[in-house]
Amino acid sequence: MNEFLDLLGLPFMQRAIIAAIFTGLAAPAVGTYLVQRRLALMGDGIGHVAVTGVALGLLTGASPTWTAVVVAVLGAVLIEVIRERGHANGDVALALLFYGGLAGGVLVTGLAGQSGARLQQYLFGSITTISVADVLVTMALAAVVVVVCLGLAPQLFAVSQDQEFARVAGLNIRFYNLLVAVLAAVSVTVAMRTVGLLLVSALMVVPVATAQQVTRSFRTTLGAAMVLGMLASLGGLLLSAYASFHARVAPGPTIVLLALAGFVVAWPVGVFLRSRRRLRRPFPVVEVAAHEVIDEHPHDHGRDCGHVAVRHGDHVDYVHDGHRHAVHEKHYDEH
Repeated sequence: MNEFLDLLGLPFMQRAIIAAIFTGLAAPAVGTYLVQRRLALMGDGIGHVAVTGVALGLLTGASPTWTAVVVAVLGAVLIEVIRERGHANGDVALALLFYGGLAGGVLVTGLAGQSGARLQQYLFGSITTISVADVLVTMALAAVVVVVCLGLAPQLFAVSQDQEFARVAGLNIRFYNLLVAVLAAVSVTVAMRTVGLLLVSALMVVPVATAQQVTRSFRTTLGAAMVLGMLASLGGLLLSAYASFHARVAPGPTIVLLALAGFVVAWPVGVFLRSRRRLRRPFPVVEVAAHEVIDEHPHDHGRDCGHVAVRHGDHVDYVHDGHRHAVHEKHYDEH
């Protein structure tokens, strides 16, 4: 344990912790809107395109992070344009873009004289080798993503939930769709050193899916997904660091697997909560000729009795032992 604590005190580990926290907050923030629009795999496609951006950075000697941001944003805009136009062969065009970006990145990396191990740091993440400059870039980009996702939450939610309603409300649909695509591209590049370009979509989607199991409102889902993403990133990093004393465990896959483990735990909880909500829904109002009158009842229903109250016409029924009882003067009518 002392060795593990000493490891946490090293500068490279502190940089990795900061990057993990900011990445874990930013990726699910954008992922919430992508899941709402049923574009959960968009982050995966942008990650393939961003590989070319990383390779261009290695070829030109520029920062791979910034070149990846530029190429990923251009790719995201192109993806959104293809999706918006809705051509019959749009899915084929997207597939060509995704695979071309990945293959082009590998090819350009070879032309740059870089080894596959250098590119692998971006494909599968290498958070423990992140530099101070990369940490600062990660913090800045992640902060922008979080601020925009929270500050424009009503507009982005309206566009993601019902575009026709958003259009009637006067929102610029195309602008906000492109904004979500650009935010997704920035999040991909932010997370590429944490979980890697090939796994970044998991960090954008899995915490959102986990949060949806136990939340009911969009705003609560957004906040819970960000917290879960941060916990998965930080927990996966620390778990891989602790396991490194016994075996070589990569942080990126550990983060993703920990996020998936959270979903596995939350899923049965979500099933239970949804079943409880179904049981607590009001019964359909049925017109009946008469009620069965009960002179005595073993329980007095009221505001604090603990049983579910259901409005029924001009009175309130209480659900008790599988029946609905209505207080009428000094007796109960049983439905």
